[in-house]
Amino acid sequence: MKPFKKVVIVGVGLIGGSLALVLKKNRLASSVIGIARHKDSIKLAIRRGVIDGGSLDFSIAEGADLLVFATPVGSILSLASDFKKIVPADCIVMDVGSTKEKVVNQLSKIFPNFIGTHPMAGSEKKGVMNSQVNLFKDSLCIITPVKKTNKQALHRISQLWKSLGVKVFYLKPAQHDRIISFVSHLPHLVAFSMINNVAVNFMKFASTSLRDGTRVAASDPQMWRDILLTNRGNILKAVRSFQKQLELIENAVANKDSAKLSKIIKEANKRRRALG
Repeated sequence: MKPFKKVVIVGVGLIGGSLALVLKKNRLASSVIGIARHKDSIKLAIRRGVIDGGSLDFSIAEGADLLVFATPVGSILSLASDFKKIVPADCIVMDVGSTKEKVVNQLSKIFPNFIGTHPMAGSEKKGVMNSQVNLFKDSLCIITPVKKTNKQALHRISQLWKSLGVKVFYLKPAQHDRIISFVSHLPHLVAFSMINNVAVNFMKFASTSLRDGTRVAASDPQMWRDILLTNRGNILKAVRSFQKQLELIENAVANKDSAKLSKIIKEANKRRRALG
């Protein structure tokens, strides 16, 4: 018996499409349905075998036993209440957004079986055409339960992610947002700023260091706008912390302090090697 009968994914882009593919491949649902804003997205997802069916109409979610929000965070917050009277009361609902505190706080009040999750996998590419069946393999997923979280729903979602070859961690929503502001959100901000700091007529001289350091600057603008605004406080703290690190280097260069520069770079080498 398959764990879920009808999975409905709102947003069949890179993450939603990849989740749909692996659910189908691993036979974890009898049917996987997609909801999107554009007909072409649904047609493409069906043609590529990502989903079994789809619609622009939210009513297609009727009878779902798992509803997944895989849109930008701002859209999750604005769309969630529209599904309250469509899905059954016992439907498990989860999101895959990159910020958790606002999402968990709001959706936990709407859906009794809501589970906040953040699969730490992805790409700067977007759209269902870039969905990958192995996107989540050997990655990690952070699940953010709260006191009122339904234990059975939590167990089922935990098992779902584990069955996809994902290592699961549990964090409080606020803890998640604080940590992720440093390890994910800040690197994107730095990439956006770095590429915008380079004069256009300099670009033809760029080598691998600029390309490697700014790869994620090609990420979805709407998604990242929403992430930055829904995790504003933590991101501002991360930015200020980063500014202090830049000031250390700036001061060492200004003072011709070779020992300080060597120390900073050696510490960076050590931390980067530890990252793997």
